[in-house]
Amino acid sequence: MITRRLMLAAPALLAACALRSGPPQPGTVTQARALASGITQLGASVDPTEAQRAATVAYAETHRLALAYQITDSPLIHNAKVNAGTRPRGLCWHWAEDMEARLNAEGFTTLALHRAIANADSRVRIDHSTAIIAPAGAPWRDGMVLAPWRKGGVLFWSPLADDDRYVWVERSVVLKERYSELYAIYGDAIL
Repeated sequence: MITRRLMLAAPALLAACALRSGPPQPGTVTQARALASGITQLGASVDPTEAQRAATVAYAETHRLALAYQITDSPLIHNAKVNAGTRPRGLCWHWAEDMEARLNAEGFTTLALHRAIANADSRVRIDHSTAIIAPAGAPWRDGMVLAPWRKGGVLFWSPLADDDRYVWVERSVVLKERYSELYAIYGDAIL
């Protein structure tokens, strides 16, 4: 029996599976400047030069990863290819992990990277992972979502507070909850 939630999600699922031909285009200088401005506005402690570097790196890394992951389809179609073994990487957590690592390599002093997961408790929707950039020392919730997976290799970004599509939970909290459930079932056998 099809649940009401699934019926409501069907149009979005079909739209997400729309085909695209070829890899996504790289970001533009204008897009990087807009992201830099958004990062700078996260807090008075953010160095505008670091924000510009972070934005430029985020767009360049998104394009580099899109080529490395062989992105030619929508996110859900690409996920199926990764899970079938016909593409090397490109699940949302791959994007988040690789974006976080690349931005951390920059050694920012006024910016910090975090990770978050949405839909971890949903039986219908798949988990979605993202990298978050925030002012150093500020709560992760004061940050900016950097999610290249969401648009299939095109960088989506938004202040976390304005991202009404997902309810983000700090990655460490989700992993602790998952580990706790597995430990309750399997005990020391999972160690």
